[in-house]
This record gives sequence, C-alpha cells and structure tokens, in this order.
Amino acid sequence: MPQSFDPQKLPVIGTDDHLPPVVPGELHPTALRQRFATPPQWSPEIAAERRFNDREPAHASVLVPLVLRDELTVLLTQRTDHLTDHPGQISFPGGRAEDYDVDAVATALREAREEIGLPPEQVDVLGTLPTYTTGTGFIVTPVVGLVPPGLPLQPDPFEVAEVFEVPLAFLMNPRHHRRHVVEFGGVKREFLSMPWDLPDEQGGARRYFIWGATAGMLRNLYRFLSA
Repeated sequence: MPQSFDPQKLPVIGTDDHLPPVVPGELHPTALRQRFATPPQWSPEIAAERRFNDREPAHASVLVPLVLRDELTVLLTQRTDHLTDHPGQISFPGGRAEDYDVDAVATALREAREEIGLPPEQVDVLGTLPTYTTGTGFIVTPVVGLVPPGLPLQPDPFEVAEVFEVPLAFLMNPRHHRRHVVEFGGVKREFLSMPWDLPDEQGGARRYFIWGATAGMLRNLYRFLSA
C-alpha cells in the first residue's frame, strides 16, 4: 500500500472482538505441529490486496518464526526507512525468490539468514500458508517455523532497523485486530492493524504498529488455527 499517509492516524472503523481467540492449548508446539500435519478445511480470509502498480508480479517468501519461549512469540522486523518496498514497516524476514531457490521454504530460510542472521538449521519448519499477494505485486508464501530463543542474531543494518518479538496469543486474539479504510486514487482500501505496546522502564510504552501485509498474513494464520 502506498506510504503517502500515516496508517496510525487513520480512524479505527471496528475490531473483531466478536470472534473467539485461538485457545491456549492450540498455541503449543505439539498442537501446531499436528495442525500443519493434518490441516483442516479452511480458506484464507485475505488472499490478495488491491494492486496499485503495474509491476510484473514476483514470487517471494517470508518466514513466520515462532520463538520457543514459555509462551510462543512471533519474531518480527522493523524495516529501515530507505528501502524501496514497504519502507519502515513491520515485516517478517523474507524477500524475493531467486532462480536457485529450490522452493518457497528455501527462499524464506535464505532470506531470514541474509536479513537477520538466522541459521537455517535452527528453523523447524512446520509448513506453509496459502500465498498472499501484496499491493506491490509480490506473491508471498508464508513459511511457519519454530526457532529456539536466545539465538545471536545479526540483522543486516541496510534492511533491518530492529528485531523484536510479540506474544503469539496476542496476535491470535481478534479483539486486537483493528480495521481501517483509506481512499487512494479514488479507490477505498481496507487494511488491518494489530498494534503492540511494549512497556519501557520509564513507565511508558513503545508502540509497534503491525499493519498491511504482515497483519493480513497473521489474520490468515488466525483463520488457519481457529478453523
């Protein structure tokens, strides 16, 4: 989505607190492994955003790293402000597929190693979700995997401004899924946000504004786990 507006300043038109959260028992590694091994009948809620350019579509993959803490967390990155695609936004580690990548999983693991220094052998891949096509024309395959905590990550300073974690249970609770509408080029576009406020030592909080494609893929993960 074009960054010609501040998504944090757009009004919230609704939340989905009428939907149930994924129950805690379904957010444990064993349950997640079983869910991907024998997936239910389900459909992604958001398969594609409205396109706002005519660039040739390109395949890409992201890694959805679930960190094996007492309660699982999702590892996310804050992109640097100078990048051409999705500058400054919160993303999963990932990127464009290359011809030498064997498959979508290989793309996600390679990109995670290049972006944040996550060793591929440390990722226990659970499976993939259906593709998500962004407004910028990337056909993205989300690859979900378990990773151990405390890895000495080495973010690429050109691409990654920060690496942080958000509790999976927070993201899998629709009461935190906020809906927004923006008009761009005469077309109304809807998107989700899932702001995460991390308390600081001064009694305040740092807000991580998760929105756009990242929020859309997390919403699809919610639909998969709650189906």
